[in-house]
Amino acid sequence: MNKSQLLAQVRALVADVTRARFEGGAYAKMMRAHGYADGYMRALLDAGLVDRAEMLKVVGSARTDVVSAELEAAPAE
Repeated sequence: MNKSQLLAQVRALVADVTRARFEGGAYAKMMRAHGYADGYMRALLDAGLVDRAEMLKVVGSARTDVVSAELEAAPAE
């Protein structure tokens, strides 16, 4: 896998965790997804494949994308 593919996987994992929070899923399922994401990100950082600033940028972007999509899909009051 190249670096862009690794970061795409990070985005997908973070998006899954963020969506699970919005959906109010089961706590165990949400924590398992959170653990996968944390472990994957930690492995990339420990291996030196990604630096901290780049990881923070990818995570922030993925969360923002999911939150924006959820807000757009929310019914107007």
